Amino acid sequence: MSYGGDGYDDERDRGVPSQTRTRLPEQDGFADRRPAASPGRSVVTIVGIVLILIAAIVFANRADDNTSADGGGTDDGNRPGANPTAPSGQQPVEGFTNGIPSGFPQSAEGAESAATNYAVALGGEGMFNAQERELIVTTISASDATAGLLQAFNADYSPAFNERVGIDANGNAPEGLTFVSRATPIGSYLTAYTDTTAEVSVWCSGLFGLAGTESLTPVRSSWFTINFTLAWENGDWKVTGSTQTEGPTPVPGDNRASGAEEIAEAVEEYGGFTYAR
Repeated sequence: MSYGGDGYDDERDRGVPSQTRTRLPEQDGFADRRPAASPGRSVVTIVGIVLILIAAIVFANRADDNTSADGGGTDDGNRPGANPTAPSGQQPVEGFTNGIPSGFPQSAEGAESAATNYAVALGGEGMFNAQERELIVTTISASDATAGLLQAFNADYSPAFNERVGIDANGNAPEGLTFVSRATPIGSYLTAYTDTTAEVSVWCSGLFGLAGTESLTPVRSSWFTINFTLAWENGDWKVTGSTQTEGPTPVPGDNRASGAEEIAEAVEEYGGFTYAR
């Protein structure tokens, strides 16, 4: 091999060492031209790497502390924000009123938990029966808002609407079919909060339709958001207003649609959840 493109003889003339050297046994006085490795350099290198790792760990811990100090669910000290997946550390509610969770704490997390559970109640089959609907609305609403909310829901869930769905005036499905109406919260977003009022939006996925081989309205999925205004009344969060908007809707997946009997069986077997943070 040559250096700089010159021949081997030229290298020797210029004193450039060749890459291959032979050391004979009788050459006791031969001195190795390669410098010995310096243990001091190795120690310095290892210490430097350790210091870099320590600095990285300290920086990461400071970042975590800053995130915790911000509260996790707020953009600043004054405006609430979204943090739907983080638990609050508070125990879920243990009480129920007319089958609906109750006794939520007077906190931002308590308001979100209340709104989420109320979304489930308002999205269920009970809303299609006049007596059950009145019980649900009365249970979750503030005393001065009950009449107005009940009037609005009665207009939405009219006997004519039930007929279009394929159920009778009492919300019962025809024989051999199973009526499905279920809301599954995906997350909640606290848009405003004080000690006595709150505004919470709950993003939901829904199931709706009649399950069965003879169904003309098969069970379909939907996506919607329920926007609640809440008030603190008699030791619990109560609804003072409610509106619903479509979406956000993700792109449908490639899952095979299940048959009517499988859907009906799943509805009977799989119960709902109590949502709490």
